[in-house]
Amino acid sequence: MSIEQAAFWLVVQNFLQFAICIAVGQLFVIQFQKYPIGDRPLALERREVLLALTCVFLNSVVAVMGWLMWKHGIIQIHNDVGWSAMVDVVVLLLLMDFLMYVTHRICHHKLFFSWVHGTHHLYSRPRPLSLFVLNPLEVFGFGFLWLLVLSLYHSSWLAIVVYLLLNAAWGTIGHIGVEPMPRSWPKIPILGRLSTSTFHAQHHQLQNKNFGFYTDVWDRLFGTVHPPYRDSLDSK
Repeated sequence: MSIEQAAFWLVVQNFLQFAICIAVGQLFVIQFQKYPIGDRPLALERREVLLALTCVFLNSVVAVMGWLMWKHGIIQIHNDVGWSAMVDVVVLLLLMDFLMYVTHRICHHKLFFSWVHGTHHLYSRPRPLSLFVLNPLEVFGFGFLWLLVLSLYHSSWLAIVVYLLLNAAWGTIGHIGVEPMPRSWPKIPILGRLSTSTFHAQHHQLQNKNFGFYTDVWDRLFGTVHPPYRDSLDSK
């Protein structure tokens, strides 16, 4: 496959994923509209749409860079589809969750917030589109972090696909503005450590709490979890 063909299909894949995330997210909003988190989103702005479309295009650029790194042997991918692939999924999730927690906190430092991460926080009332409303620098930052992990950790192709699907699912759920999970979710052993829509919505509202993406583990370890989070879903 030529680089032109790879670029074409990666752009198609990223825009298709974008459309699916928006559509599925909107279905969740409709299905669970009785359980809103905070105020309803304000009217959609042209800037939001442009930022989101730019984000999707830049994600495609990162994907092409990853393809080139794979072609040149910098990223190595194996074909295991058994238990080792499942281990790879867990490793990728935990490693990326920790690294994104760290970089997320760095992005909230006053030196970086206003000109990098502040763009995402312009919209404190999330909607499905908000997942993609990012500063281009932040898109590249998270993209390069992902490529770095793939360069250092040789994963299976199946684990990469599963991780990317889970990443899209978590990101979508975190920005739907309603809570689909049961009130007991944060108190369930192990599963309760997985973040919810409420968890990330509280980050949009408070900014200095709940920095985790996939779990609340690092927030609990480093004391940045919003104290009332555990009981927040009890109001459902």
